[in-house]
Amino acid sequence: MEEIGFTWHTDPDGSSYVAPELVKVTEAEAEGYYEAANALYDMFAEAGQHVIDNDLFAELGIPENLIQLVKLSWDDDDWHLYGRFDFAGGLNGEPIKLLEFNADTPTSLFETCIIQWALLKSNGMDEEAQFNNAYEMIADNFKRLITNDDGLEKFDEYYNGERILFSSARDLPEDEQTTRLLQRIAVDAGFSTDFCYIDEAGFLPDEGVFNKDQDLTNFWFKLWPWEDMAADEPELIELLTETARKRKAVFINPAYTILFQSKGILKVLHDLFPDSPYLLAAGYEPLEGVKHVSKPLFGREGANVSIVTESGDVESSTDGPYGIHPMLYQEYVELEQDAKGLTYQAGVFFAYEACGLGFRRGPKILNDTATFVPHIISE
Repeated sequence: MEEIGFTWHTDPDGSSYVAPELVKVTEAEAEGYYEAANALYDMFAEAGQHVIDNDLFAELGIPENLIQLVKLSWDDDDWHLYGRFDFAGGLNGEPIKLLEFNADTPTSLFETCIIQWALLKSNGMDEEAQFNNAYEMIADNFKRLITNDDGLEKFDEYYNGERILFSSARDLPEDEQTTRLLQRIAVDAGFSTDFCYIDEAGFLPDEGVFNKDQDLTNFWFKLWPWEDMAADEPELIELLTETARKRKAVFINPAYTILFQSKGILKVLHDLFPDSPYLLAAGYEPLEGVKHVSKPLFGREGANVSIVTESGDVESSTDGPYGIHPMLYQEYVELEQDAKGLTYQAGVFFAYEACGLGFRRGPKILNDTATFVPHIISE
């Protein structure tokens, strides 16, 4: 694993991050996940337009300084490269229910694309026996950045062909290797690429985005949440907004993905599609008389999440750094459990269409101790 850049294979307590078992999935179950993700993405697109048309940014917790860039990226149809749906159910006859959509900075791509496929191959199993063509689909999505008419201004003497600059934060090996994997996919798709850390990138609204060597780029991929950027670097948001207005560069994933990333969109979805079999009831206030989960509009890895009973008592909860955000309240649904009482959550990557399945396993509220569990399609 380390030879191919997968360095976070072992947790601090010495346990393996990648499970030695496989989740057995039938063809019908794999098809169910595929259909659910595709149907939901269409719903998200309608919900995003609804938020913009009705100025619901505050309800979703969207930073005010980011709204203009969100609208620009939406109106310009900037291409959404990839995201990951998190689902409950889908196995053993249980209905698939949407928990959330990690649309901006999803992780576990390396595990889904590379590791679980390599595990089948190295164990002499049929490496095609997975719902897992995420690598190829993301490569095709990179090509769509161009074929869908990005509308970029050409860069005169600076223009060096279609180039993508990839950036991640320093000292975060998982983020960096995920970013470098995407860079590798872009190269396979025919792009010229470069990598630099986020603090090495430069921005000039009249010219575009630069790498550490002052080379201009057409596209900037950043594994950096938009909401964190808006809070920590407001001046940078102003620069990016002006750059986008002049069409000097395109940012990946686009700023509008924060609409999908916000847990607040779950209420909008339920309001718009109350009869969808994939959606759980959700609101901005506790759900009275209904067992539910409270979670921050922007949060990660199960932090600051509580499970609340029908009577309003907190059954279990987690701490974390995201308590500063408003809460979304979502109807509770049981996750699949094994004999040891560990729960399973499905993750389905989306890149133009659903394209990769993987599972996380852990405690009742999945957190940063969760294990990645590969799968195999087996009737």
